[in-house]
Amino acid sequence: MSARATPLLAWIAACAAMLLLPAARLEACTVSASGVSFGTYSVTAPAPTDSTGSVVLQCSPADKNIQVTLSTGSSSTYAARALTQGSDQLLYNLYIDAAMTAVWGDGTAGTSVLSIPNWTGGPGKPQVHTIYGRVPAQQDVAAGTYGDSIVVTVDF
Repeated sequence: MSARATPLLAWIAACAAMLLLPAARLEACTVSASGVSFGTYSVTAPAPTDSTGSVVLQCSPADKNIQVTLSTGSSSTYAARALTQGSDQLLYNLYIDAAMTAVWGDGTAGTSVLSIPNWTGGPGKPQVHTIYGRVPAQQDVAAGTYGDSIVVTVDF
């Protein structure tokens, strides 16, 4: 009887050992954003209208190669995003740097992506990344409320 029972007992012992292995931890990132609000735009102002918003990330220490991209919004291009009111458009763009030289996009068409090789925020310590926005000066547009919707995507 022991010759027949040994393989079954070995199999049960192997299954029990597999059940005792620690569960794999799943990496996770959460994101929230505050929009860029330009306030009142004057069509006669000689200087551009600048503002900021933010992307707040909370990831786990195991997360690596995190990339944050921004969509084109309603304009379907990064060359100049557009705030819209009906068919009227007020051109603007979003940047990854305070000098406003690198358009924040998805890495295509000359745009930049926020890259974080290794999460350093630690558990419970979010990272805040500024979105820099600019509306170029002297665009002749009708008065009203203009808006756009940008999708923030986090790949990790």
